[in-house]
Amino acid sequence: MTVNKMDALVYLIDDEFSVRDSLTLVLESAGLRVKSFESAEDFLKNYNNEYPSCLILDVRMPCMSGLELQEELLKRNISIPIIFISGHAGISQSAKAFRAGAVDFLKNRLITKCYWPVLQKLYKKILNTGGVLKFILN
Repeated sequence: MTVNKMDALVYLIDDEFSVRDSLTLVLESAGLRVKSFESAEDFLKNYNNEYPSCLILDVRMPCMSGLELQEELLKRNISIPIIFISGHAGISQSAKAFRAGAVDFLKNRLITKCYWPVLQKLYKKILNTGGVLKFILN
């Protein structure tokens, strides 16, 4: 069974409104469903595993960071592919994210040049796995 593109959901977590707004517009214009959150805590309160999904996650946020959220998801046995985004993260943070299972780590916010190709790969994999979220980028 394959998953319909409209069944899949992109969760977006970034404390900066302008980033959430612009990424949401880009993703929705491509026909993807997006649910955005200002904080990791809001995401945890509202997460629903009913749909196949992926997570675009800022590294640096107040209260719970993106890396701390990734740890919390692992503790809760929530398996969701994560693309980290950051304009400030270093090598140690990206290495930690990858060791914990991140799919990608983008160090800049160039939406059309960086995000879209990665999202296309992720969604192709979501659609072809029948909802089983095991992602390995080639």
